[in-house]
Amino acid sequence: MKRGDLQISFSWIFAIIAGIFILFLAIYGVGKLMGMQKTQTGLETGKEIGILLNPLETGFETGRTTSLTIPAETRIYNNCFDNEGVFGVQKITISQKSFGEWAIPESGVNFRNKYIFSEEITEGKKFHIFSKPFEFPFKVSDLIYLTTAEKIYCFSGDIPDDIIEELSGLQQENLKTENCPENSINVCFSSEQECDIMVNYNAGIVEKGDEEIYFSGDTLMYAAIFSDTGIYNCQLNRLMQRVKQLSLLYKNKADFISQRGCYSNLNSDLAVLENSAGTFSGNLGSISALAEEIKDKNDMANCKLW
Repeated sequence: MKRGDLQISFSWIFAIIAGIFILFLAIYGVGKLMGMQKTQTGLETGKEIGILLNPLETGFETGRTTSLTIPAETRIYNNCFDNEGVFGVQKITISQKSFGEWAIPESGVNFRNKYIFSEEITEGKKFHIFSKPFEFPFKVSDLIYLTTAEKIYCFSGDIPDDIIEELSGLQQENLKTENCPENSINVCFSSEQECDIMVNYNAGIVEKGDEEIYFSGDTLMYAAIFSDTGIYNCQLNRLMQRVKQLSLLYKNKADFISQRGCYSNLNSDLAVLENSAGTFSGNLGSISALAEEIKDKNDMANCKLW
């Protein structure tokens, strides 16, 4: 074998090795770039959801509802933390399917003033959102309900007329009181029916399998229907933290206006509500009764606090 032939062979081997190395770097770089793009897309979608929710937080009187359509198959992760800061944290994380695989949700968007009730993972391309104010006894916040269009909720049984009217007014395509498809999630208001979700309206209990979720008022009833138990309990704790702070503010207001001869006679009741909300452990019975009593007193007071 000639010396020149040996040199050519080494040159080709070097070129092949260098080519493989460059190809590896290119593939690695594209993979990293796609991962960064997926993360950025998740962050942008999370922020878009937050922006989309703002117009809904002006009240429910007009039956406000909206939908969100995303081109790619998407998972919305609802994370709630009730032990961070004064009011806890609502975190939304997004994962989208690309080339048949789900991106790993690496980051999310935090909200301290939103209360989203949903399953821990809501999946689809189209999502429905509506809101309803939570008063306890004063306006605390707007609760937001997030569902996927792929799940149809069929309400049946002895449904109160105002709830039927409310659901009809929403005109949300995945909430039905009649003409329900076979794969619907049955939400029953009657014990004689076979259902996925049982609502004992008078007792204030929503049953899902072996789990019982306690609610007070229609706003929390919807929250119990559409959310997982862990999400519901965490968000309820966050709401009670807000009730505590608002009770203190209204108590200070009552003290202030009483110095000017305007009496609400709610100082002591608000102090009890503040303490009850601060030590809330999941029992809605007594604190709901207290909130209703305070509401009645405020309605009849000459100097209303709210």
